Amino acid sequence: MRITFKLFAMLADHLPAQVDGNVREGNIVSFEVPEGTTVQQVIERFSLPAKLVHLVLIDGRYVEPSERASRVLVEGETLAIWPPIAGG
Repeated sequence: MRITFKLFAMLADHLPAQVDGNVREGNIVSFEVPEGTTVQQVIERFSLPAKLVHLVLIDGRYVEPSERASRVLVEGETLAIWPPIAGG
C-alpha cells in the first residue's frame, strides 16, 4: 500500500534522495509499505531519533506517543513528523 511521508525541519535530513525507487520531492516522499505497517515502524525505518520525533500527524490528526506502536497506516494516508520547535 502507498503512503506519503513528510519530515519537517532538521528531520528532513533523515529522508534519503530516493525511497524504494521513489524520488524525494523536498521533504516529501511517497512509497509502498506492507499492510499492517505502524507509525513506529516507519519512524524506525528512517532511524529518526526518538527525542526529535515530537509532533506526529496522520492526515492532520495528532497521534499520541502511546499510540504510535499500534497505529496501523492505511492506503493513501499522509504521515507527517515535526521535531520540537522553540522560538522566541
